[in-house]
Order: sequence, then C-alpha cells, then structure tokens
Amino acid sequence: MGIVRRSFFFIAGTACGIYLAQNYDVPNIKKVVNDTLFTAKKVEEKYRKPEKSGNDAV
Repeated sequence: MGIVRRSFFFIAGTACGIYLAQNYDVPNIKKVVNDTLFTAKKVEEKYRKPEKSGNDAV
C-alpha cells in the first residue's frame, strides 16, 4: 500500500506543477541560479584578499 500512496502524491505533484507552469509565469530556475552564482563570483573576486608573494609564505 505504501507504493500506491507515494505514487499518488508524486503524480498529484507532477500534475500541479504542469498546471502551474502552463498557466502562470514561473521563473526559469536554472537561469536564476546561474545569475546568482555569477553575482556571487563577482562579489568574491572584488573582496578577495590579495595573494601573498611566494617568498613571504610561512
């Protein structure tokens, strides 16, 4: 009985997701994640400490 119950929730969730994607302006998650990672990389490069020269390393 557990497989039937889990399958029902999976199918119901898929159907709801399809309905939402077709009828509402859902953002492209892949694009949002890529934009966020790009922005984080730029911020990290801007505030990174300068590298020490190889002769000073302790």
